[in-house]
Amino acid sequence: MEVKRLFDYLTKQIEIDENALFLSYKEQGVAGKVWRDYSYQAVQDNSDLVSQFLLNAGLKSGDKIAIISANRPEWNFVDIGSQQIGIVNVPMYPTISEDDYLYIFKDAAIKLAFVENDTIFQKVNPLMGKVESLQGIISIDKLEGVTHFREALGAIKSADSTQIKMLKDAVGEDDIATIIYTSGTTGNPKGVMLTHLNIVSDLTGVSEVIPFIAGEKALSFLPLCHSFERAVFFAYLMLGIHIYYAESLEKIAENLKEVQPYCFTTVPRLLEKVYEKIMQKGNELSGFKKKLFFWSISLGEQYELGVNKGLWYNIRLFIARKLVFSKWQEALGGRVHFIVTGAAAMQPRLIKLFCSAGIDVIEGYGLTETSPVLTVNRISERERCVGTIGIPIPGVEIKLAEEDGEILAKGKNIMKGYYNRPDLTEEVIDKDGWFHTGDVGVWVKKFDKEFLKITDRKKELFKTAGGKYIAPQAIENKMKESPYIEQIMVVGGDDKKFIGALIVPSFEQLTNWAKENQINYKDLNDLIQNPNVLQLIQSEIDRLNVHFGHWEQIKKFELLPAEWTIESGLLTPTLKVKRKKIQEQYTTEIDKIFIA
Repeated sequence: MEVKRLFDYLTKQIEIDENALFLSYKEQGVAGKVWRDYSYQAVQDNSDLVSQFLLNAGLKSGDKIAIISANRPEWNFVDIGSQQIGIVNVPMYPTISEDDYLYIFKDAAIKLAFVENDTIFQKVNPLMGKVESLQGIISIDKLEGVTHFREALGAIKSADSTQIKMLKDAVGEDDIATIIYTSGTTGNPKGVMLTHLNIVSDLTGVSEVIPFIAGEKALSFLPLCHSFERAVFFAYLMLGIHIYYAESLEKIAENLKEVQPYCFTTVPRLLEKVYEKIMQKGNELSGFKKKLFFWSISLGEQYELGVNKGLWYNIRLFIARKLVFSKWQEALGGRVHFIVTGAAAMQPRLIKLFCSAGIDVIEGYGLTETSPVLTVNRISERERCVGTIGIPIPGVEIKLAEEDGEILAKGKNIMKGYYNRPDLTEEVIDKDGWFHTGDVGVWVKKFDKEFLKITDRKKELFKTAGGKYIAPQAIENKMKESPYIEQIMVVGGDDKKFIGALIVPSFEQLTNWAKENQINYKDLNDLIQNPNVLQLIQSEIDRLNVHFGHWEQIKKFELLPAEWTIESGLLTPTLKVKRKKIQEQYTTEIDKIFIA
């Protein structure tokens, strides 16, 4: 059958094998948590019950519902159950503020909200008196006095298959499948309208370049409310991949060993955390084992994708993979063929290290507005270029604006527009249909192919007092190659004669270093003020500054005692730095940098 709507993928898989397992999630059993499996047919049956529940509640095509939950099968039942009768699902992060909930609920005129637990319910319940459209709240976990998801579906004797089929047939490929509100770092969220055609066309392009294998397993832990993992879910559905939902971020390591996935998607921050844990264990070794560990790391750093470095190097790499890097594979389940990363740039050094260990890290690029994938590196090493975001996928055109190098994209995957904001839509989609990403890039030629490389965000570029442009992301990514720098934000501009940086050290690495150098300290705040620590970070900055022009080099810095997190409001839900918020919170530290 021809797939034109997202829910057609499920119909197609049922035609192939309705009993094949598709979703697995750990649920509480008598003797603890156990994996509960759902076949393709079970997913369809539950989705049909959701459709019937929505119809019984009086909702109709074009109405909006919200879902606010961590990844679990109920999320997908609501998503597919609403889509197939023309109701628009508006997913939201559990971590956003009550003000953002209020804005989105009002802007989208949400009629029903599906919430996971009491924490989210307590944020959403006050909206019942403030949002005129909101008719009710359904909880996935059982809560006192709240309509329970399972009980609500259980009360439906059977779904009206005739009515549901009629409504499914009425859904067109140009109809809106979802509205995803961008998290943004400033201002109110914008509702990105994505049609079935937008997402289906994007998935078709991705399927032609990433080698998924039907029947294999994937672990999912990135939020389904984000366009990246949402598209990945449908890619897995399209290609017959069995999805396991991780219990939580803290349980990922445990779940990887249990599931032994073929692949998974992630963001660089999580892989950086994996690397830090690996390095911490390496530092705890002693004698020959420690020497072997760091010999392997040094060897891995010399690895070049698609380049044969000769027999002697290959023999040594084989030994390193057998004795050291095999432990990395085991930590990821032992069967991982590739990892796809997006949402932010990953350090090239780490990509090379993972690839040298036999774990292919594939970096791609896209935005919510582009459904989301625009470019991706391929599995073949000669179609991969570390430090770039790859080659455009089939069906997507990319060009760079002549005046400033902004990345422009065109294709069926470009959003329908921003909900209720035609003015903002006109700002980003020009009269010729090119979407203006806001990212600045260059083409990099390698292996007779052109790879796209992002140099920065247009709005994040700034000038020094000397009139020189600074691209902070490029500098930050380079500085994070230091094992002692966990997070960094370049500061400067306006009347500043030089640039500085706010730095969150890697406290795991730093405390190990302090122990080895017999440095005593009361707490982390005391540690980052130690002259020896300041000299260590300065030497790391000096080592990496040589890669930049003198006007781009960090002259002064301030160390911070606490990591930037989503909970602190300093990172977006996709782990991007909220620059304005950080500048506001650390004005004193920034002032110190620029005091003569």
